[in-house]
Amino acid sequence: MLHKHEQPAQEVAHEAEEPRPWTERAWRPAGTVVAVALALLVTWHVISGQHGLSSWHKMRATDRELQMEIKKLTQENEQIQKENEKLATDDEAIRHHAREQQHWAAPDEVIYTLPASEVEQEK
Repeated sequence: MLHKHEQPAQEVAHEAEEPRPWTERAWRPAGTVVAVALALLVTWHVISGQHGLSSWHKMRATDRELQMEIKKLTQENEQIQKENEKLATDDEAIRHHAREQQHWAAPDEVIYTLPASEVEQEK
């Protein structure tokens, strides 16, 4: 029977074995380095790759800008359609447009053209 401070013969024999060659000892650290390198490569690809997070953020910002432009153009289009409907049906709107935009005058009117102010000339 063994006492607590005595070791079995097998354990003593194991300690006396020769150290393993470096090739056998290097597998675990090399595998760890390869696994970490692969994890870093995948992380970099997820963030900076062709379809990564940075590209996604750029596309999302572009999408927001385009959505705002679409909304603005839709409102402008609605306004132009209302103006076209008015011009198609309202005689007063037609007269107003002809006078303001086309510089037409009624038979008893005279149009005077004034020189533009300095501020308007700079534009």
